[in-house]
Amino acid sequence: MILETEKSGVTRRDFAAGAAAALLAGSPLPAQAALGTARVISVDTVGGPRFGIKSYPGTLPLADGELVLTFDDGPLPATTGPVLDALARDNVRATFFLIGRNARANPTFVRRIAAAGHTLANHTMNHPWTLRQRSFEAGMKDILDGQDAIEQAAGQKIAPFFRFPGFADTPELLAELSRRNIAVWGADLWASDWNEMTPEAQLQLITTRVVKARKGIVLLHDTRRQTAAMLPTFLSALNQRGFRVVHAVPA
Repeated sequence: MILETEKSGVTRRDFAAGAAAALLAGSPLPAQAALGTARVISVDTVGGPRFGIKSYPGTLPLADGELVLTFDDGPLPATTGPVLDALARDNVRATFFLIGRNARANPTFVRRIAAAGHTLANHTMNHPWTLRQRSFEAGMKDILDGQDAIEQAAGQKIAPFFRFPGFADTPELLAELSRRNIAVWGADLWASDWNEMTPEAQLQLITTRVVKARKGIVLLHDTRRQTAAMLPTFLSALNQRGFRVVHAVPA
């Protein structure tokens, strides 16, 4: 793992309130250099490690103020496009856990995600709400079909990273993913953007959680309009308060 860190200070109340106020006013935060991607972390997937304290004991070795941004469920053109535009403007790289059927339906966007330097990862073929209600064989088929569909759409191999829909893992599926050297990703904090809310409320919620956690794997959804709408202001607010984005890639 590469660790190149700097100290940064974050004030919780001012950050959340100021960012939300900027979005409400329809104006950006004060201009400054783009947020950028501070460093790259190479993730060794041998043995199928598991990351994200919402589901597992450990997470990525991040320093104070470091965030790994992840997006689930795409691609969908109406929302993934604006998300990619926002990330590009700030020179930020993220990890996209794609649904295979969406990748198959929108291969141009899969290739666009890859061309922008983001990490492509697997979120099953059909996003079953819980793999725990399926047989092991059916669960693995949905996982492997998703990987195949994403790779076909991308025209390249994807990272050996997988996130369970709804974080609904099983001991048998975890064991098989470990055998295949596929890292399983949970999250350290999330935007709860599966719930309907305004972009302003979304921004307030996620910024409050980020400054409380101070570091970690952040889960968002590039299929949600509220997330796409608040993302530019969220990135500006992270930059304003000294947070740094880390890009995760397979070793």
